[in-house]
Amino acid sequence: MELASLADSIRSFIEEDGEVLHNIALDIYNNPELGNDEYKSAALLCGALQEAGFEVQMPYMDLATAFKATLDTGKPGGEVGLLCEYDALPGIGHGCGHNLIGVMSVGAARALASIKDELSGKIMVFGCPAEETNGAKVPLSQGGAFDSCDAIMQVHPGSEHAVGGTSLAIDALEFIFTGRTAHASGNPQDGINALDACIQTFNGINALRQHVTPDVRIHGIIKEGGLAANVVPERAVAQFYVRAGKRSYLQEVVKKVLACAEAGAKMAGASLETRSFEYSNDDLLSNRVLGDLWVEQLTDLGIEDTEIIRNYGKEGRGSTDVGNVSHKAPTIHPSIGITGGEKVSGHSREFAACTITTDGQQATLLAAKALALSCLHLLTDETLRDKVREEFITEKNAAPQSIDLS
Repeated sequence: MELASLADSIRSFIEEDGEVLHNIALDIYNNPELGNDEYKSAALLCGALQEAGFEVQMPYMDLATAFKATLDTGKPGGEVGLLCEYDALPGIGHGCGHNLIGVMSVGAARALASIKDELSGKIMVFGCPAEETNGAKVPLSQGGAFDSCDAIMQVHPGSEHAVGGTSLAIDALEFIFTGRTAHASGNPQDGINALDACIQTFNGINALRQHVTPDVRIHGIIKEGGLAANVVPERAVAQFYVRAGKRSYLQEVVKKVLACAEAGAKMAGASLETRSFEYSNDDLLSNRVLGDLWVEQLTDLGIEDTEIIRNYGKEGRGSTDVGNVSHKAPTIHPSIGITGGEKVSGHSREFAACTITTDGQQATLLAAKALALSCLHLLTDETLRDKVREEFITEKNAAPQSIDLS
C-alpha cells in the first residue's frame, strides 16, 4: 500500500476510534490518581493497547504503575517509542492534562497497529508514572528502556501548538542540620543552633546568585526549623531546587550550593547531612529533525503554519524528566493547544476542565494523528531515521551524570 493510502487509513482509524479515546480520557479525568498510585489509569491504557494487539509488561522495571507495550511487526526495521503520563495533581486533578497525554500516545499506537501488516520494525509505548513528583522516566532512562529507540515522542496539552525549546536540568537537594538543644535564655551557650546553620546557608546562596549565569534558578524552603522559641533548635531541614540550562553547568552550581551548606554548618558548629529528595532531571535536547517532521504532519492535518510556534533555541524555565529520555534517544516534546485559543494557566482547575471540552477532544485526536503519521514516516524511511540519529549524536550533551547524594 502506498504511503498516502496508509496515512489516510491512520486518519480514518483515529476518527472512528475517537469515542473510545474520549471515554478513556474522561475516566482518567474523573478518577484522578497521584504519582505511583495510578493503577486504574495505567490499566485503562494497557487494556486499550492489548486490545490492539500490543504485548504489555506491567509492572515494568520494578515500578508498579509503569508499563511497556510492544507491537513487533516481525520484520526488521526502525523502532519508535511513544510516552504516556497519567498522574494527577493533589487537590486539582488533571490540571496538567495528563489524562490526555497517555490517550494521545495510545490513540496513535492503536492506529499504527491497524496497519501493522504494512509496516516494518517495532512500535513501543511506555507508561511513565509520577511525572509531577519523582519522575519515573529517570529510572527508566537509567535502566536502558529507551536505548534502542530511533525516536521518542510525547505531546503535552497546552494553550498553543508549539515545538522545540529546552528545559532546565534540575537537582533536588535536602540539607539536614543537627545541633544540640539548650534553654534559649537560661543557658544558650550550651546549645548548637541548627536553625542558624540553615539560615546562614540561605544567606550564602543569596550571595551566590550574582555569580551565576542568568539561566540558573535556586529556590528553597525551610521544612523544619525548631519546635519552640525557648529551645535552641537541634534540627533544621532545608530543601532546594537548583536548576541550570545545561547539566554540565548545573554540576558546577551544585558544588557551590553544597559549599554554602557546609559553610553554614561550620559557622554554627552543627553537623550536616545532604541528600537528594527527588530524582534529578537533565536538560531537554529537542531534536529539530523530529520537530520539523511533527510540524509537517500538523500542517498536512490542516493547521496553518502561522499557528505553530517554533521554539528552537528558546530556553525553557521549567524542568521535566523527558529531558533524561532525550539524552538516551532522539526526542521531541511538543505541545498541542486544547483551550480554543484562550490562555489558560496550567496546574489549575480551569485547565483540567479544558481537557474534557470539545476543543480538548479534538486536540487529542489531532495530536494522536500527528504522532501516528510521524511514526509512519519514521518506520518507512530509513534515510529520515539516519538524519534524526545524526542530529542526536551531534547535539547530545556529553555532560557528567548527576551528583549522587543518596
